[in-house]
Amino acid sequence: MPRKYFTLAEANRTLPLVKRIVADLITLHPEWRDLVAQYELVSGQARAEWGESTDQLALRGRIDDIARQINDFLLELDQIGCVFKGFEPGLVDFYGKLDEKEIFWCWKQGEDRIEHWHELETGYAAANRCRRSLGAEHLSKTRRC
Repeated sequence: MPRKYFTLAEANRTLPLVKRIVADLITLHPEWRDLVAQYELVSGQARAEWGESTDQLALRGRIDDIARQINDFLLELDQIGCVFKGFEPGLVDFYGKLDEKEIFWCWKQGEDRIEHWHELETGYAAANRCRRSLGAEHLSKTRRC
C-alpha cells in the first residue's frame, strides 16, 4: 500500500477522529494487560494435565475480545495513514514533508493540535524525546488553511 503524505493542515483535520481512536486504545490496553496478568496467575496454579479451567477459558475469551478491539482500532489508524507509536505516550505520527524533506508530523495524546515533527529515521523509543517544535512560520501557514 503506498504511503500517504499529509500536509500539516490535513493531519490536524484528522485529529478529532484520531483522538477518539487513541482514547479507546489507551483505555483498552491496561484492561487487556490486567486480564493477561490474571490469566497467567490462574494458569500458574493449574496443571497441564487438567486442561484449561472455566476461569482460564473465561479470561482467555475476554483477552481475545479486547485484543480484537485493539487490533481493529490499530487497523483504523493504519487506514487513515497514521503510524501508532505506543500505548504509554499515546503517540501518533503522520507522514509529511517539511521544506521538501520527508518527516513525521507528531501528535501525542493530550495535545490540541500537531505542533511537533521528527525525522523518519527516529526509532520508536526515541520518537517522544526527539520531537522538534514547529516554528511559528509553519503553524501560521496551517491556521490560514
